[in-house]
Amino acid sequence: MKRHTTFSFTLAPTRVQLAALKQHVGAARFAYNQSLRMVLERLERKKAEPQARVPWSGFDLINAFNRWKLSEEAGRDEAGRSGLSWRGEVCQQVFEEAAVDLGRALAAFSSSRKGERRGRRVRFPRFKKRSDGRQSFRVRNRKRDVRVGEGAARTIRLPKLGVLGVRESTRKLRRMLKKGRAKILFATVREGIGGRWTVSLNVEAAPLHPARQHESVETKPVGIDRGLHTFAVVADADGRELERIESPRPLRAALPKLRRRSRALSRKQKGSRNRRRARERLGQLHRRIANVRLDFAHRQSSRLAKIHSHLVLETLCTIGLMRTRLARSIVDSAWALFATLLTYKVGWYGGVLTLAHRFYPSTRRCSACGHVEEPLPLSKRTFCCSRCGHSVCWAGPTATPTLQLVWLSSRTSIGLRSPPSRRRR
Repeated sequence: MKRHTTFSFTLAPTRVQLAALKQHVGAARFAYNQSLRMVLERLERKKAEPQARVPWSGFDLINAFNRWKLSEEAGRDEAGRSGLSWRGEVCQQVFEEAAVDLGRALAAFSSSRKGERRGRRVRFPRFKKRSDGRQSFRVRNRKRDVRVGEGAARTIRLPKLGVLGVRESTRKLRRMLKKGRAKILFATVREGIGGRWTVSLNVEAAPLHPARQHESVETKPVGIDRGLHTFAVVADADGRELERIESPRPLRAALPKLRRRSRALSRKQKGSRNRRRARERLGQLHRRIANVRLDFAHRQSSRLAKIHSHLVLETLCTIGLMRTRLARSIVDSAWALFATLLTYKVGWYGGVLTLAHRFYPSTRRCSACGHVEEPLPLSKRTFCCSRCGHSVCWAGPTATPTLQLVWLSSRTSIGLRSPPSRRRR
């Protein structure tokens, strides 16, 4: 089974390459806006002519834009030929991928309007602006157009842009490509805060070596209980705590500096150079916070997926918890990001991840007979089953809490909850 992963590198372009990168970003934004403009025009025409066809999918939008860029509506070049005069200066895949992005946005809008898409309602696509939109473009690796380490080790070759230098080592990716264990599908180039350009390579890689995968799945799973005071508590099926993972809390650590830079930005005059520099300094701090959080989630999820072959994780409604007063702490803990990374990494290493339902009554279900008691108050620290008499005593507020894992049967999921006395409202 193939696995998809991403390699990200920081670009070090020259002045000429920097101008070409900005031109490609502008071309992607132009193609997206022009495709959206054609959709709106066709929708208006359809009101008068019901038989008129509206390009809605990515394939139809690509064909419509290709016809438009060669027509007289796109203008004329210096030689008097009709068509977009600067279309040959950028890679044509940039136009096509922008049209594909618009097709996905329109499909999401249609499915949300019909009730086929879960979650919040998706609004109709809007035009992209140079200041607000994401400064990025994407190219496909059709005929090995994207190459890594050609000429020099720390280089990446992109179509129409040539060889661009990167700051990180490409040894791991180059070895995978040389041995035929990886294939580059897409290359996404984006501009970050302060003119920092990065390229992300979407790679279809071969499965991990059998020696790195688990030989068998553990009969007794290991539960992971996420929290705010402690990021995660790992325990086995007997309730014994195996380890406790502390979160770096990057947002909480950088909050004083974040407030100072935010106030400095608000004092600067709009449109001035000092305001632009203050905005870049604030953006750099936000980027560092996000990088620290992402690095922590990747390290911990990879380590747990390598050590344990059977993990149990509780499903949490993170969106609902974000509406409470604990929203900032929940965002800083990155619960959803950790669960997403752990989900696919467990599959990489041949493990099993069991998801326990968020409403599973693990704190009031007897682990001996399975009887469910009435809801327990937060002040009660001892569980006593009224059917079989089995009792479980949780630790006090100053002691180390344990994780209760409840077995239902060999075919059902395992519910896990932290003791109610330690749970925060």
